[in-house]
Amino acid sequence: MSDTSVPLVKTSGLTLWLPLALFSGFVALVLVGLLRPASREVQSAMIGKPLPAFSLKPAIPDIPGLAHTNFVGGKPRLLNIFASWCVPCAAEAPQLEALRRSGIEIDGVAIRDTQADLRLFFARNGNPYSRIGADNVSAVQFAIGSSGVPESFIVDGRGIIRYQHIGDIRPEQVEIILARLKEAEH
Repeated sequence: MSDTSVPLVKTSGLTLWLPLALFSGFVALVLVGLLRPASREVQSAMIGKPLPAFSLKPAIPDIPGLAHTNFVGGKPRLLNIFASWCVPCAAEAPQLEALRRSGIEIDGVAIRDTQADLRLFFARNGNPYSRIGADNVSAVQFAIGSSGVPESFIVDGRGIIRYQHIGDIRPEQVEIILARLKEAEH
């Protein structure tokens, strides 16, 4: 009679516990990521740096276009990246109008938009912008560190970016934006 039994393979304690240890480590990492509060503040690499050189043609013929030189030699201004197809951009329109009524000069960069769509957007939501440049390929948007719409930048009178606000400006944030603009005067 021949012995047809399969020989037992001896496993070390390490081989037996290694998968459990790896799984436990993974679970611990996930829990730390979930339980530790994430910072909601995004630090822009462009804060403290000058606006990159750009010159955008007018997005609408009867409103001037926009260039980096418009931000030099005056008081701080708000540069708003927006689009007519952006729902949060429409939601922030009343806050931009409130800022404009407070004496803040607001310039816009229209991202991948058409004149007809912009006119309809302004008819529905108002137009707080002094100048609007057409950024049809998002070149200026990416050059200043914007990753989406809407996004706003406070630029001081020397053309230096002092603050970046990601997302729509909500009613409770208007005072914060006004304070940041005041800080940029110095």
